[in-house]
Amino acid sequence: MTDQVVTRFAPSPTGYLHIGGARTALFNWLFARGRSGRFLLRIEDTDRARSTREATQAILDGLDWLGLDHDGEAVSQAAGADRHAEVARRMLADGTAYKCFATPEEIDAFREAARAEGRSTLYRSPWRDADPATHPADAPFVIRLKAPREGTTVIADVVQGDVTIRNDQLDDMVLLRSDGTPVYMLAVVVDDHDMGVTHVIRGDDHLNNAARQMQIYRAMGWDVPVWAHIPLIHGPDGKKLSKRHGAVSLTEYRDMGYPAQAMRNYLARLGWSHGDQEVFTDEELRRLFSLEGINKAPARLDMKKLDSISGRHIAAMEDAALLHDLEAFLAATGRPPLGTEKRARLLAAMPHLKERAKTFPELLEKAHFALADRPVEPDEKAGRALDNVSRGILGELTPQVQSASWSRDALEDVATRFAEEKGMKFGQLAAPLRAALAGRAATPSVFDMMLVLGRAETVARLADAARAGEE
Repeated sequence: MTDQVVTRFAPSPTGYLHIGGARTALFNWLFARGRSGRFLLRIEDTDRARSTREATQAILDGLDWLGLDHDGEAVSQAAGADRHAEVARRMLADGTAYKCFATPEEIDAFREAARAEGRSTLYRSPWRDADPATHPADAPFVIRLKAPREGTTVIADVVQGDVTIRNDQLDDMVLLRSDGTPVYMLAVVVDDHDMGVTHVIRGDDHLNNAARQMQIYRAMGWDVPVWAHIPLIHGPDGKKLSKRHGAVSLTEYRDMGYPAQAMRNYLARLGWSHGDQEVFTDEELRRLFSLEGINKAPARLDMKKLDSISGRHIAAMEDAALLHDLEAFLAATGRPPLGTEKRARLLAAMPHLKERAKTFPELLEKAHFALADRPVEPDEKAGRALDNVSRGILGELTPQVQSASWSRDALEDVATRFAEEKGMKFGQLAAPLRAALAGRAATPSVFDMMLVLGRAETVARLADAARAGEE
């Protein structure tokens, strides 16, 4: 086996990229990238009836958004059918597989009788040790693995520990169907061997498959990879994650406005831990991730924890990087792009927006003041702060704001003195100012908004609000 770590992600393109699949891909990516290894992508498209080009593209798009780059071209499993069949025929020639001429009707009859008599329904083919001279001429046959019937198969799993399966509980599985097409179980082993995969990191729903796949590795004299079967993700109720729990597609989380780096962090922590640390940079994840840190118990989806981690990532991001990701979110969700002026305003506003936003939609709502066009229409709550008296006060304040030195201290001094002269508390003045500048009741500081908007836009918005009371 090569010294270089090689992992793979091998999804079936029959639907969207499930959040559980995305976590599996992430674990494989982190393990390889943290060890200067290779991370490969194989599309397991052998189910021709259900595999679609659209689903394949959805997988590629999801991995791209999550930032999981793979080495080399994506491999199509279906394209390797001839190679898979070649291995089955090699096993046949070596005596580790055999031709089985049993018909589906004969197998069904055997199982019905076994059920009726309370016996095991595990099919034992009468053709396993048959003399080739007794093989019927020109009759269809499958190629079956000649599996050991005594002893045990031990799966040495890094996550689950040693898992022992009695060989008399395993059948002689079909490797090649009667039409010459290989089965999935054979294709996986051949592909993993040919791709040089050293570590198979996948969901624990594949754990029993490992015992059967190990028999193919041994029959071919190939190195068995390191197994790491990770527990599935459950919903908050402890049951297997499904649509009834909410979003299960990775794309849904992108469209809800979670940054990709926050999703990487959250998915990494979903079943893996490093002490009590919750928030990680990408560099930390690559350096610290280990198979030994994966928990045996199923992880539970926790949206509050995702919100918390996402908020901390947004707050820590560089303003320009945050703007870049925000614009990608707008494009991905079909929202109009930012113009040059709004883009500049949004970048200037970032320090005042990102501290408390958990998602991009929340950040955009807080940024409404920077993105709104004149005249700014107040929502219902903000509109209540703009009665005729408040509009008149804004009309008196506007010239003083216009002539102020454009700094936070100067603007704060003008507004505070004006409120005192009117016998008001500043909070009474702040509400109509927020409504005039942002059209919202909850906003960043009015002085921060003024500095972001600039003198001309600030004065124009205040004048708009004051004039509206005269109409």
